[in-house]
Amino acid sequence: MKFFRAALLATALTMPLAAGAAYAATPADALVIAQNIDDIVALDPAQAYEFSAGEINANLYDKLVQYDAADTTLLAAGLASEWSADEEAKTLTFTMRDGATFASGNPVRAEDVHFSFKRVVALNLNPAFILTQLGWTPENVDEMVTVEGNTVTLKWSGDFASAFVLNVLAARPGAIVDEVLVREHEVDGDWGNAWLNTNSAGSGPFVLTDYRPAELVRLTANENYWNGAPAMKQVLIRHVAEAATQQLLLNSGDIDIAKNLTSDQVAGLSGDAIKVETFPQAAVHFLSFNQKTEALTPPAVWEAARYLVDYDGMTQTFLKGQMEKHQAFWPKGFPGSYDETPYSYDVEKAKQILADAGISTPINVTLDVINSTPFTDIAQSLQAGFSEAGINFEILPGTGAQVITKYRERTHQAMLLYWGPDFMDPHSNAKAFAYNSNNSDDNYTATTTWRNAWAVPEEMNKEVLAALAEADQGKRYDLYTDLQKKVQAESPIIIMFQAALQIAMASNVDGYVNGSNSDFVYYRLVTKN
Repeated sequence: MKFFRAALLATALTMPLAAGAAYAATPADALVIAQNIDDIVALDPAQAYEFSAGEINANLYDKLVQYDAADTTLLAAGLASEWSADEEAKTLTFTMRDGATFASGNPVRAEDVHFSFKRVVALNLNPAFILTQLGWTPENVDEMVTVEGNTVTLKWSGDFASAFVLNVLAARPGAIVDEVLVREHEVDGDWGNAWLNTNSAGSGPFVLTDYRPAELVRLTANENYWNGAPAMKQVLIRHVAEAATQQLLLNSGDIDIAKNLTSDQVAGLSGDAIKVETFPQAAVHFLSFNQKTEALTPPAVWEAARYLVDYDGMTQTFLKGQMEKHQAFWPKGFPGSYDETPYSYDVEKAKQILADAGISTPINVTLDVINSTPFTDIAQSLQAGFSEAGINFEILPGTGAQVITKYRERTHQAMLLYWGPDFMDPHSNAKAFAYNSNNSDDNYTATTTWRNAWAVPEEMNKEVLAALAEADQGKRYDLYTDLQKKVQAESPIIIMFQAALQIAMASNVDGYVNGSNSDFVYYRLVTKN
């Protein structure tokens, strides 16, 4: 009976999703998701760089160390059962987990780790920079990643603490692939890249058994998963671009999860059969002032600005469910985050700060913003709030490409944008928000500090580098907390919100995990009651 129901469901999912069509109810041992997945370019973990690809790979592959479904804030043992660090020698030595196998049945070996890292470096595709920042090159990777028996030793160059390196290894290109299986499918020296873009070769809780671009992804449970077989025997992700169609399918019981509903649609859901869960996301949204604009250089303007943002008014109305108030550069839900929100909308206090500093008003400023919701709505709220204290924003809407190009060229005055980390380590954002050692125009740097022409105080620059090199994890997080407090209070970057994701699902679905970024979406613990 289970086979019949699964087959019937699979047939339904390959049919056009016309309104009013009748489908079988989802089986008890299958999770059915409607989601826009047309962003997928590649699924090979050495190439995948899109959000949807990250979600899928998180369920197909393990890493030496990883942020697991059971606690996405805790770096835990993965395919390595233990490890030790030598900070002076800049090495980490990993002992491989006994008894772990790939979904193919092949044992997970230390040699697979060497192969996996070497192919990322050799292919040098989109996410390779995450590993190559450790000083790994095609010429030296055999010396930097060595195998002896059941252990793997990794070396790095640069003043990095082992804690930073561990977070790098927990990122997407740190996925360990089955060397034996991948080599069987290598064509013309491509390291199995073409095959891995439509198949999987991991040791994770699921196996990729069907992928049709912009149509369907089917994952099948790995019954021999070392960390326990998933309850869901299948996960079927159907490409449904239209939010209205997702809502229709959820209301009719034809899917278990709708990933892309609008806030209005979420607000309109009712009944005991559907629930909505909110998951904080990694992107932080901020207002920033270009220090090439003289009127925006006084620190009193930065301080006053923090009291002219109607944080609660926005998050309780048009941003409800989409963003939450967050005022530090490292997102809530990540290890090392600073979650205090000391600033609130207070026009009189802002006026007093400006008056005490002798700042003359009005100040007229252009504000660049992406011409779509919710960015234009945020800009209009800022325009209204700041005008109360004599700071007048002229909103300049543009396409994402236009706004970002202007930002990179440092030709804006004020900018409304967002930022997300490349990997789960505080340095990823500390470098963006608290470091700028060379503020010259000819030193382009992909950080919000440089793009706003903010010459970061040398003391803060040194603290960023000290945190990067700090071997003690507790002390390291203390340094990042201190940096977040300083940027929060003493920079021309006003961090306002952290994105949140509302996901609607059938009320009988439990254990769905959606961490702070796409690499932390897990189906392993899902059950249906």
